[in-house]
Amino acid sequence: MSRILYLDCFSGISGDMLLGALLDAGLPLDRLRDALGSLVVNEYDIDATRVLRAGVSATKFVVHEHPAPSTQHDHDHDHHHRDHDHEHHDHPHDHEHAHPHRSLPEIFELIDRSALSAAGRERARGLFRRLAEAEAAIHQMPVEQVHLHEVGALDSIIDIVGAVFALEWFGADQVVCSPLNVGGGMVNSAHGVFPVPAPATVTLLGDAPIYGGAVQQELVTPTGALIVSAYATSFGPIPAMSIERVGYGAGARDFASTPNVLRIMVGRAADKTTTDRVTVIECEIDDMNPQIFGVAMDRLYEGGALEVFYAAVQMKKNRPGTLLTVVAPPELRSALADIVFRETTTIGLRHYDVDRECLRRETVTVETPIGAIRFKVAWRDGRIINASPEFEDCVRLAAASNLSVKEVQALAVKAYRS
Repeated sequence: MSRILYLDCFSGISGDMLLGALLDAGLPLDRLRDALGSLVVNEYDIDATRVLRAGVSATKFVVHEHPAPSTQHDHDHDHHHRDHDHEHHDHPHDHEHAHPHRSLPEIFELIDRSALSAAGRERARGLFRRLAEAEAAIHQMPVEQVHLHEVGALDSIIDIVGAVFALEWFGADQVVCSPLNVGGGMVNSAHGVFPVPAPATVTLLGDAPIYGGAVQQELVTPTGALIVSAYATSFGPIPAMSIERVGYGAGARDFASTPNVLRIMVGRAADKTTTDRVTVIECEIDDMNPQIFGVAMDRLYEGGALEVFYAAVQMKKNRPGTLLTVVAPPELRSALADIVFRETTTIGLRHYDVDRECLRRETVTVETPIGAIRFKVAWRDGRIINASPEFEDCVRLAAASNLSVKEVQALAVKAYRS
């Protein structure tokens, strides 16, 4: 079963909210520090604290900036502790004097100082390259000249590099995201006042489903949009899954109306039965040579029928007859009806569409004392419902071993159970 990580963005998403949620769900803080490497050993450090957001306990990911000794007393109130990544619903440019704007090569150099894997560093560089391309398109300038105002500060770089490591650490096969609540109102940026969502956020979200809510604040930041659009394999409601871990990552503000948190759920995909639409074709026959029934069945299977079977029925004038039933994909109804008319003596048939439900199936090979036998295994809700040996394999090994088929079947079942 595949591993799923679900992002529940009912109050938006930012980089620090994502890291807070992943830490809350079990990511060790020390492992995150190690992955960030020299990004957090000099001027910055990271921490995680427990907070309440509208009564919900959540983890707040925080970047601490260590002030230079000469300015510590003058600026301790300004630099000692910073809620970053737009303070989630605030914008960093209210204090941009403390945040240098870095170019793409400068950010790549910082990424190389991290302890990410080679694949992780390449992923992080790709995220920033995409961000730079979005900014360049918005402001009509070459990518080389872009200074990343929105996430060019080191604390926001920590968010993105940290998210790359954290998502790699969880090892999810699928990242599914809810539609994103982007908030509303206006937001300050280095280029002026813009409506929410900001231009960079809109560009980075691409075709992700969004909606506005009652909270008139910026709920999805460029960093959050960047990460979601890069990692989400699909968008929609919570998929069928068994939940193993839940994490809540806090934003900077505490709204009275709704918890300002990002919720993540990590677990295993639930085995789902497959439901599809099929067509059933039926007719009764009472005047055909029995030898032809076998030929008709072969022709129908060759034509794409899913199932063909016969049943004894009693027809009008008290005649014994045979009911022919064909189960087929709807698009093959006409072609299979032609085969029925051509290969049998019927002069009429009926058809109707029905839903078909199938268990998830897989084939496994089991070693027995007399050779390998394939088993058809069927699952439902994470449990094995049926497991049966392939009859053809049992027949082949029975002949080769001078045993009866039922003896080989018994050997196969015993080997499977062991």
